[in-house]
Parts: sequence; C-alpha cells; structure tokens
Amino acid sequence: MLRVPYTDLYNALHRAMLQLGLQGERAAQCARLFAETTRDGVYTHGIERFPRFATMVANGCIDVAASPTRIAGTGALERWDGHLGPGNLNAKAAMERAIELARLHGLGGVALANTNHWMRGGSYGWQAAEAGVFALCWTNTLPNLPAWGALMPVLGNNPLVVAIPRTDGAHVVVDMAISQFSHGAITAYAARGEQLPVAGGYDAHGDLTVDPSAIVATRRALPIGYWKGSGLSLTLDLLAAMLSGGLATHQIPLDPTRESGLSQVFLAIDPTSFVSRAELDCIAEGILESLRVAVPVDPARPARYPGQQTLVLREENLRLGVPVNPNLWKKLQDLSF
Repeated sequence: MLRVPYTDLYNALHRAMLQLGLQGERAAQCARLFAETTRDGVYTHGIERFPRFATMVANGCIDVAASPTRIAGTGALERWDGHLGPGNLNAKAAMERAIELARLHGLGGVALANTNHWMRGGSYGWQAAEAGVFALCWTNTLPNLPAWGALMPVLGNNPLVVAIPRTDGAHVVVDMAISQFSHGAITAYAARGEQLPVAGGYDAHGDLTVDPSAIVATRRALPIGYWKGSGLSLTLDLLAAMLSGGLATHQIPLDPTRESGLSQVFLAIDPTSFVSRAELDCIAEGILESLRVAVPVDPARPARYPGQQTLVLREENLRLGVPVNPNLWKKLQDLSF
C-alpha cells in the first residue's frame, strides 16, 4: 500500500467529485466523507468504494444533483425522501436534522427512503457524538444474507450504528454489519489471499468456512449470533421500510452497482435538559474503566471499546499518510473511472 498525505487524498477525491457533476459545497462534503472514512481506517468503504460510486452515477442510480426533502412528520419524528441522491450526503443531512429535532424535543428521528448506500455508517455516529448527542441509526441493503435455515440470501446485512458521546472526544461508536463480516471486508480478505480469523459464512458444501472466496461464491455470509442476527436483520429491515415508506430488502436490486432505493433510520437523543454532561461522563468513565482493568487473554492485545482503534488509526494515518492501493490512487489522480 502507498501512503498518501490526507490533504492530497481529499484534493484528489474533490476533483473526482467535480468531474462526476457534484458542485460547490456538496462536492467538498462528499469528498470529505470519503477521505475521512479512509483516514479512519475503514478502507473498504472509503476510497476503495469510490469506483462503484462513480459507476452508479454513470448508470443513473445516483443523482448527484438531488437533495433529501421532508415529506411528512409530527413532533420529533419526520419522514424524508432522498430522491436517489448521493447516499453519504443524504445520510449526513438526515442525521443533522435528527440532531436538530433532539435539541428541541430531547429525541429526534428521521426515516429516510429512496436513498443510496451511505458508505461508512459510522460517519453519522461520529457526527452525532461530535455534536454531543447519542445516536442510533441503521440501513437496509440488497439481499446478501441468508435467513436462518434458508439457503439463499433474502435478508440484508443491514448495518447498525450506535454512538455515545464523551466530552474528551474519545467517543464510543459501534459500526457493525449484521453479518459476521461486512461484504466489503470479505472481499478485501479474498483480494489479499488471506483467510478470515473466524468463520464468516458457508462454502459450497454447506459447511462453515474461513475462506472468503468460498463465501463470495456461495453468497452465504453468516449472521452474527446465528439465528439472533437473522432475526435482528429482519426487524431492522421492517423498521426502516415501514417508518420511511421506502423499499424493503427483498425489493432492492441484487446487482451491487444498482443497489439503490434504500431505507434508513436516524435517531438522536439529547438528555442534557435533565442530566448534566458531567454526570454522563462519570457514568461512561466508570464503565470504560471496568473494561480497561479486565485481564486480557493476550497481554499485547488488551480489550478496547468500540471507536478506540479509530482514534489510533486516525492519528497514525494523519501522521504517516493514508494507506491507498497504488493502482486505485493512479486511477483517482488520472480521473480514469
């Protein structure tokens, strides 16, 4: 991998966004979301996802000029239409509105229909945490996860994000697919010729396997918690589609380059009208301290909270440069997508 200064990465992505037809602040913001995702070590959903993004702009699944609009709502809850605009811009706007509603009501929720892949879901958890509010958000996807007891994928791996803000900026952010490994991670392991650290799906014989290429071939990823993950995926899909009035997983095109019309939910919670920030920090510190003193299985790898490694990778990549595939970097510089 090639190490590229973060500013250079952002500038290259910004030029690419302009070439795709995004304009002004929207081009800058879209580029920033891709660059920050890569900076934070989520490589499969940053620059490596850009070629697919460009393909979907070209095939009409992403309308670079479209912005989300409010179509219904009452009190703290609203329903929005994404109009097939860029998924990361739509998601950022939806979380921004959920935060505004939470400031007014203590709780705010936006259900977003007719949108596109949000890239790194954790971006919107960090967005909320940086604003000082708690967050819960999720999306459905194309069918890429078998229901428990079924051979074919009929569920989505429906990523779920939970964020807990901390005053010192060391926020706790869970960003997880409902499959044991995200499909981006499985593909990345296969491309590197590496085995998964634990079983991540089924091979052609129906056996659990650590071979990512076998899982790509069967399209049978393993739900987290076996039947529990299967049930969670289904309920997240139900909630997203019903609250937004948008498509459910079984209605979303199977082609990854046409995975469009997704449904998403963004919830923000601001309890500071009745709880002090100091009390919240004290509770969080007590819980995290109990994690820090836990005796690790491997002393070289102590237990860590979700989001902790993100801060480590962010600092390292800003200092040393962001790791980028050399071929992909050349294509991005040449704008040859």
